[in-house]
Amino acid sequence: MDGLWSKFDPLELATTEGFARDPEVVTRWYDWRREKCAAAEPNAAHLALARLELHLAAQKRVFTLLTQNVDRLHQAAGSRNVIELHGTLWIWRCIRCGVEREERDVPFREYPLRCPCGGVRRPAVVWFGEMLPKDAIQQARSALETCDLFFSIGTSAMVEPVASFIHNACHHGARTVEINRDPTPVSNVVDWSLLGKAGEIVPELVRVTFAV
Repeated sequence: MDGLWSKFDPLELATTEGFARDPEVVTRWYDWRREKCAAAEPNAAHLALARLELHLAAQKRVFTLLTQNVDRLHQAAGSRNVIELHGTLWIWRCIRCGVEREERDVPFREYPLRCPCGGVRRPAVVWFGEMLPKDAIQQARSALETCDLFFSIGTSAMVEPVASFIHNACHHGARTVEINRDPTPVSNVVDWSLLGKAGEIVPELVRVTFAV
């Protein structure tokens, strides 16, 4: 982090306790992150995965993208079948009535955000100590049970339950590929482990393998 926010610990801000203690500060921090995301552009890996989805759709094949990212750059690149395992910065949920609403205005006009019911609204992301959304996990597991090729891209493969996804895919007969800058606990488990930057490897792999 830079500037003002370098003085704050994300482990304290990204929690229900941190939000209850100071919802204004937490909201301002997430709004700063939203501004960063709004200014960002999808990278080469994002774009390659979106092209791959279109290519497979033309063949009547299903491509499911499971992401732990909260910035929605995959959607900005053109990906459509995206399961957000950790939620997104762009949806905010009232802690009183539970209503969720997309918020695209940057920056916010008030801190913290208020719901029409009078409740305070929080980002619909998974905070430390929280469970992943049940619907997202169920959708992910359904995809894992039917996939024939599984890619693990840019993840440490150490945090559960996502770390088990590649093992679930293997159990159901899928071939597996890991793309990461450094070796991980699954590097010796996958069929192919490719070390390097996702922005370089994914586009080339998609181009050579799938002619996209």
